Amino acid sequence: MKALILAAGRGERMRPLTDTTPKPLLAAGSRRLIEWQIEALARAGVKTIVINTAHLPDQFEPVLEDGRRYGVAIAYSREGERAEDALETLGGIVAALPLLGPAPFIVTSGDVVTDYPYAQLAAASERLAAGAADAHLVLVDNPPFHAGGDMGLVAGLIDPEANPRLTYANVGVFAPRLFAQLAPGRARLFPWLYAAARSGRVSGERYAGRWFNAGTPAELAQLDAELRGQRQP
Repeated sequence: MKALILAAGRGERMRPLTDTTPKPLLAAGSRRLIEWQIEALARAGVKTIVINTAHLPDQFEPVLEDGRRYGVAIAYSREGERAEDALETLGGIVAALPLLGPAPFIVTSGDVVTDYPYAQLAAASERLAAGAADAHLVLVDNPPFHAGGDMGLVAGLIDPEANPRLTYANVGVFAPRLFAQLAPGRARLFPWLYAAARSGRVSGERYAGRWFNAGTPAELAQLDAELRGQRQP
């Protein structure tokens, strides 16, 4: 299975740190944020990772290179030279499709730190490949910065209107056919994906383990302290 790591945005709430460094390349717990994701995906058996870039794109490849030292092959989906060129989540997926191939693929965020076991998504990928669904999303309990949540989960299916509401963890598996009719361009994943969810084509799961999306310099410092206080894998 291949994976797309989203890394194109500026990270406005993390400024001024992100004025000079892309948010996924900021460090916490002796690793850059994106390295936590790369290493977790590699442990799950992912061999090819695509990283989309726009804000300060020239900084990624000198740091991450071709991925060999992580045990993966890294390709880059370059959306432009500025934060303003970023295509948002849906647009970024569509732009990266030629690099992701015909099989279901993982999409995750380069600024999230989680111990979610990515190998667990293999079963969902098989269901998508068999045509049972078009996407599978991982949801978490609502963090303080997103108390209203995004969507509900009913009998293993995403329901945009159901309560209690949970937050999309920026982790999911998607079948390429879901995006087949879309033209390239800037577009957000939500609410676009809700149409497929209302048709019963998007499954989901709730994850109760570690999931941290550091949005501000203070939150990044808190995450760094927490990670440094734990034994590194």
